[in-house]
Amino acid sequence: MAYKLVLLPGDGTGPEVMREAVKVLKAIQDSFGLSFETIPFPAGGQYYLDTGAEWPDGAFESCKSADAILLGAVGLPEATLPNGEVAGVGVVFGLRFGLDLYANVRPTKLYPNVRHKVHDGFKQVWEPGKVDFVIVRENTEGLYTPARGFLSRGGIDELAVDSRIITRKGAERVIRFAFELSQQRSGAPADRTRRVTCVDKSNVTAGCKLFRRIYDEVAARYPDIRRDYAYIDAFQQWLVRSPEAYDVAVTSNVFGDIATDLAAVLQGGMGMAAGGNIGDAHAMFEPIHGSAPKHAGRDEVNPIAMILAVQMMLDWLGRRKKDKALRDAAVAVEAAVERHLREGKALTYDLGGKARCSEVGSAIAASIQPIAKGRP
Repeated sequence: MAYKLVLLPGDGTGPEVMREAVKVLKAIQDSFGLSFETIPFPAGGQYYLDTGAEWPDGAFESCKSADAILLGAVGLPEATLPNGEVAGVGVVFGLRFGLDLYANVRPTKLYPNVRHKVHDGFKQVWEPGKVDFVIVRENTEGLYTPARGFLSRGGIDELAVDSRIITRKGAERVIRFAFELSQQRSGAPADRTRRVTCVDKSNVTAGCKLFRRIYDEVAARYPDIRRDYAYIDAFQQWLVRSPEAYDVAVTSNVFGDIATDLAAVLQGGMGMAAGGNIGDAHAMFEPIHGSAPKHAGRDEVNPIAMILAVQMMLDWLGRRKKDKALRDAAVAVEAAVERHLREGKALTYDLGGKARCSEVGSAIAASIQPIAKGRP
């Protein structure tokens, strides 16, 4: 059977990194006997400038019937909607809410020969194995729901209101997702203990008090996984200071949005950071670096975040479809990325090298078949 994958290359550097993802998918097909039907759709700011719509009619329905979705990036500075929002945000939120992709999953892993960005220049402090955690963020409520607006009088915006929505349903299912994910992992690097950290501000806000209460209810069903707690402000400090102490963290929408961008510096920057938007029946995977239009068309950005998004997609789809070939392919993609970085022969500018985006993608794709066949 052929797995149906919808590709949304989007704007800026999105199409460039998507091309490298397609190279990897073709290498997977050749090496593991898998078949992918890739269905591309234009989407985002440029499509909006050209047509007045953020994506074509039928694109959402195709995403809904797909086995998985890959997104490059959306957004251009010059492309804004009448309400002032970036054109393309409707694609992202349309998928999150329309397909109920309630868990935003952000692995943070430092690979060999990748120097993190916490200190000046490219000084490395941690060993790669000491940065390996996942932040799970609630993805369909919180401050990003449309419970907001302006009070305008005489053409002047006098008041702006944003209401944070925390529900029992939303909190319970994303917290349960985090515990299930921890069961699949090997624990925190520091002590190999499986733990889920509840990140909130329950000393102040009502929504966080509810979130933590539900966390405790869910945690009681997983006695083999250690409970852990952190207020969001302290968590940001501890995460940078002692990343090896963390396995899985779970938090609300905007807290997770901020924490995951900070976490990216521990793995070498946005060019290494992939994410998944996962629900019970659908999932969309993407690099989290955005469209970066100033780099567009220069073949210079790092495609590894996009390639690791492919790896996440293969693993999720393999588990969902109970297809061992897909899960083996996911392992091979990560091994190919790790081999490429360890060799350090072709690194993009953000990792201290001068390689082109296309060179990196081709090199990683070329190493998948030898890895699949067990060759060094």
